[in-house]
Amino acid sequence: MPYYVFKITQPTPIVKNLEFQKEFEEFKEAKQFSRDLRAELPLNGGITVKMMHAVNQLQAEEVLLEKRPETVTMEWEK
Repeated sequence: MPYYVFKITQPTPIVKNLEFQKEFEEFKEAKQFSRDLRAELPLNGGITVKMMHAVNQLQAEEVLLEKRPETVTMEWEK
Protein backbone atom coordinates (compact mmCIF):
# COMPACT_ATOMS: atom_id res chain seq x y z
CA MET A 1 0.00 0.00 0.00
CA PRO A 2 1.35 3.43 -0.89
CA TYR A 3 1.79 6.49 1.30
CA TYR A 4 0.02 9.74 0.41
CA VAL A 5 1.12 13.19 1.54
CA PHE A 6 -1.38 16.04 1.90
CA LYS A 7 -1.32 19.71 2.90
CA ILE A 8 -4.33 20.46 5.10
CA THR A 9 -5.88 23.83 5.79
CA GLN A 10 -8.84 24.27 8.10
CA PRO A 11 -10.48 27.66 7.58
CA THR A 12 -13.38 26.73 9.90
CA PRO A 13 -13.76 24.00 12.55
CA ILE A 14 -16.11 22.11 10.22
CA VAL A 15 -14.30 22.42 6.88
CA LYS A 16 -10.96 20.80 5.98
CA ASN A 17 -9.29 21.45 2.64
CA LEU A 18 -6.94 18.71 1.45
CA GLU A 19 -4.31 19.40 -1.18
CA PHE A 20 -2.68 16.22 -2.50
CA GLN A 21 1.10 16.56 -2.78
CA LYS A 22 2.69 13.24 -3.72
CA GLU A 23 2.42 9.44 -3.56
CA PHE A 24 5.24 7.19 -2.30
CA GLU A 25 5.80 3.45 -2.20
CA GLU A 26 8.32 3.55 0.66
CA PHE A 27 7.86 4.95 4.15
CA LYS A 28 11.31 6.55 4.39
CA GLU A 29 10.81 8.63 1.26
CA ALA A 30 7.32 9.76 2.33
CA LYS A 31 8.56 10.66 5.81
CA GLN A 32 11.48 12.70 4.46
CA PHE A 33 9.26 14.50 1.93
CA SER A 34 6.77 15.35 4.71
CA ARG A 35 9.51 16.71 6.95
CA ASP A 36 10.97 18.83 4.15
CA LEU A 37 7.52 20.18 3.29
CA ARG A 38 6.85 21.08 6.95
CA ALA A 39 10.20 22.88 7.16
CA GLU A 40 9.21 25.10 4.22
CA LEU A 41 5.92 26.19 5.82
CA PRO A 42 5.62 29.21 8.14
CA LEU A 43 5.23 28.31 11.82
CA ASN A 44 1.78 29.84 12.36
CA GLY A 45 0.50 29.56 8.80
CA GLY A 46 -2.44 27.30 9.64
CA ILE A 47 -1.26 24.61 7.23
CA THR A 48 -0.45 21.10 8.40
CA VAL A 49 1.18 18.26 6.49
CA LYS A 50 -0.12 14.71 6.96
CA MET A 51 1.11 11.42 5.59
CA MET A 52 -1.46 8.63 5.22
CA HIS A 53 -0.96 4.92 4.50
CA ALA A 54 -3.94 3.69 2.47
CA VAL A 55 -5.08 1.44 -0.36
CA ASN A 56 -5.74 4.42 -2.64
CA GLN A 57 -5.90 8.21 -2.55
CA LEU A 58 -9.66 8.27 -1.99
CA GLN A 59 -9.40 6.13 1.14
CA ALA A 60 -6.60 8.35 2.46
CA GLU A 61 -8.75 11.44 1.96
CA GLU A 62 -11.74 9.82 3.67
CA VAL A 63 -9.68 8.94 6.74
CA LEU A 64 -8.25 12.45 6.97
CA LEU A 65 -11.69 14.05 6.62
CA GLU A 66 -13.54 11.89 9.15
CA LYS A 67 -14.53 13.57 12.40
CA ARG A 68 -12.97 11.91 15.43
CA PRO A 69 -14.43 12.24 18.90
CA GLU A 70 -12.42 14.43 21.25
CA THR A 71 -10.57 12.65 24.01
CA VAL A 72 -11.86 13.32 27.49
CA THR A 73 -9.20 14.20 30.02
CA MET A 74 -10.04 12.75 33.39
CA GLU A 75 -9.30 14.65 36.58
CA TRP A 76 -6.36 12.42 37.56
CA GLU A 77 -4.75 12.87 34.11
CA LYS A 78 -4.39 16.64 34.49
